[in-house]
Amino acid sequence: MTASTTPMRILRVGSREIATDSEGYLCRLEDWSEDFAHALAKQEGLVLTPEHWQVIHFLRDHFAEHRVQAQVRVMIKHFTEQWGAEKGCNHYLHDLFPIGGPQKQGNRLAGLLRTKGEH
Repeated sequence: MTASTTPMRILRVGSREIATDSEGYLCRLEDWSEDFAHALAKQEGLVLTPEHWQVIHFLRDHFAEHRVQAQVRVMIKHFTEQWGAEKGCNHYLHDLFPIGGPQKQGNRLAGLLRTKGEH
């Protein structure tokens, strides 16, 4: 492996070692599992609730269908329809995912790759 392809971090998930970049994004999409999400959430000090899982599964489903990460406005529209205006708003989604909001922390936990332009 060259230096540019060497994973920056390893996250232990059960008996497996999962390669992530320096911010916790998966190096390989196929390494995602709910156990990975639990392990990363624990590392980030986050306890996953049923609402977190709804967002994570929405992000994964959206990516599978459209091959791009969901924009915040798409998430807000979807979760306003699901949860109502008070919980479907941008502020509430950022409360759920306090380390970078649903587009960063949510995508990390959903096992999606870092979006272009992120640093």
